[in-house]
Amino acid sequence: MGRLVPAVTRAFDILELFLVGPETLSAPEVIRRLDLPRTSTQELLTTLAARSYLAPVPGQPGRYRLGVRSYQLGSRYAEQLDLAAEGRRTAREVADTCGETVHVAVLEDTDVIYIAKADSTHAVRMVSAAGRRLPAHCTAVGKMLLASLPEAELDARVGDRELAAMTPHSITAPAALRAALAEARARGVAVEHRESNPEVSCVAAPVRDRTGRVVAALSISVPVNRWSEEREHELTALAAEGAVGLSLRLGHGNAR
Repeated sequence: MGRLVPAVTRAFDILELFLVGPETLSAPEVIRRLDLPRTSTQELLTTLAARSYLAPVPGQPGRYRLGVRSYQLGSRYAEQLDLAAEGRRTAREVADTCGETVHVAVLEDTDVIYIAKADSTHAVRMVSAAGRRLPAHCTAVGKMLLASLPEAELDARVGDRELAAMTPHSITAPAALRAALAEARARGVAVEHRESNPEVSCVAAPVRDRTGRVVAALSISVPVNRWSEEREHELTALAAEGAVGLSLRLGHGNAR
């Protein structure tokens, strides 16, 4: 591995201040936050502004904001992202950690479509496949995705009609579904116990894109003979961690 160039590192440090800090910064504020020399800081700011990675704030001499070039790079990165490919990569990493089956799914109308899957390492595993479609209300991923919808959109998709059951444990009453969605919204994870498959329980967490919008959900599915309260806690944390990791790959949040 080659040597890191200090000036380039400092330039990126300056740009990354805008990820979590205020929308505008002055040279003294950059110096204080990064403990950089005054002269080199001013040179770096001037260079970044000359290349349009930073832009002077109109009417506020000496203050800078992110420039159009930063936006162009971010947009180009977002264009190259592939949710299915990144989902497969993340699902495999999570499955390698827990040994269970991991899915990534998206919402289409009132169904979920599985776009990525990594199989369990156990001999006893659930049978499923990428591309499969299931009723959203019967799955943990579906509940998580439905819970992320604005109320008006949820009403339009689900309404107050009786819901079809996949197993005797499926939610069929609209009021019960709304209660489950409220719980998922409050916890940040959704749980399903034998609702889409009588032999499987599942936990799911939301995946967000660079705008913060929920675009998918990541789930971990476990045969009921390996499910317990303790295991649920472990997998809940792991599903949430995996979903955050996939969200970062999609450009959400600060990856520093």
